Amino acid sequence: GAEIMIAGLVVSGPGPRTYLIRALGDTLGDFGINDFLDDTVMKIFRGSDVIRYSDDWDDPFYHQDMLSSAMERLGAIALTDRQESAIKITLSPGVYSVQVSGFDDQTGISLVEIYEFPEP
Repeated sequence: GAEIMIAGLVVSGPGPRTYLIRALGDTLGDFGINDFLDDTVMKIFRGSDVIRYSDDWDDPFYHQDMLSSAMERLGAIALTDRQESAIKITLSPGVYSVQVSGFDDQTGISLVEIYEFPEP
């Protein structure tokens, strides 16, 4: 019964790849979207297993610098609200899904972004 957005991601190649995955809500208001999802909740699945979860991108606090640096390095726009979701994750080859919903069943417009880090 929950309203959920689902995006898919296929990781291919001989080894793992690192990604920045974000779910934007409030930041969309800066681009004239009025009905944005105020508090995104993002889950990353491999099959039916949740492998990562993000409610507020600044939690835990010690991830802020790492995520801010990753966003800048990849050219991602800065998030304007701490209640948006962001995860830096290394994934093995396989099929994944990203599910975004609203905290406490809120609804609205959201955007899923997936950035791949360049290989070293």
